[in-house]
Amino acid sequence: MKIAIQGFEGCFHQVAAQEFFGKQTEVESCASFAELIRKVKHQPDVDAGIMAIENSIAGSILPNYTLIKNSGLHITGEIYLQINQHLMTLPGQSMEDIREVHSHPMALLQCMDFLEKYPHIKLVETEDTALSARHVRQKKLKTTAAIAGKLAADIFELEIIAPNIHTNKNNYTRFLAVSRNSVTTPPDANKASVYFQTSHDRGSLAKVLTKIADAGINLSKLQSFPIPAKEWNYYFHADMEFDNPAHFEKGLGEILPLTEHLKVLGIYKKGNTH
Repeated sequence: MKIAIQGFEGCFHQVAAQEFFGKQTEVESCASFAELIRKVKHQPDVDAGIMAIENSIAGSILPNYTLIKNSGLHITGEIYLQINQHLMTLPGQSMEDIREVHSHPMALLQCMDFLEKYPHIKLVETEDTALSARHVRQKKLKTTAAIAGKLAADIFELEIIAPNIHTNKNNYTRFLAVSRNSVTTPPDANKASVYFQTSHDRGSLAKVLTKIADAGINLSKLQSFPIPAKEWNYYFHADMEFDNPAHFEKGLGEILPLTEHLKVLGIYKKGNTH
């Protein structure tokens, strides 16, 4: 399969794609999430996409919810990936040799406790972790290290001289699999992503949430978004967890009369964080 990802060869999106779709997965690199959506929708040789939607530390990637909602694509699954950051160099280097560390600003931030031990090292922000690793390899930069994932070290034949340098050891990113074609709901499905709009009447959202709870559905995510054409009106993205799809269908029937607009983006099996 060819899977569209945001980022470059060796990035965490590629790891997530291989974990979800299989190790033989080929990736189609995209410079932005909007390009990823466009390729999944319109490029015939792209089978699906994997895109980050939230991080356990940094929170939700809000534009991506809107991109998926407006795309007409279907969510077919999710995967949680533990983000482990490593310091890597050309083979034979040591910490004493390093004068610069290159990586994405978020990765540098995640590793700041480690980096502050080396005040003489200059930190250089780049657009991508894996791209930083490729740069070190291609330019043969002997005094420069990159912070990236293990896949990048493997692909670009770099040596990890300091593994797991991220401060928070429980850092997960949640990725969604998206497809232009809907798929049959798996029999073990226990999660759904839905967006809906309520009226501006007082208590309208509370009524919807009560019906969801009464149906035995756990609301694991509720994210509000302003509706541009309607001042102070909102639509909501909801992730719902349930014991079996029948509970979800029953709950959906209960909330449908209370919403002005409702669309199921996908029904799928919940990912694990381990």
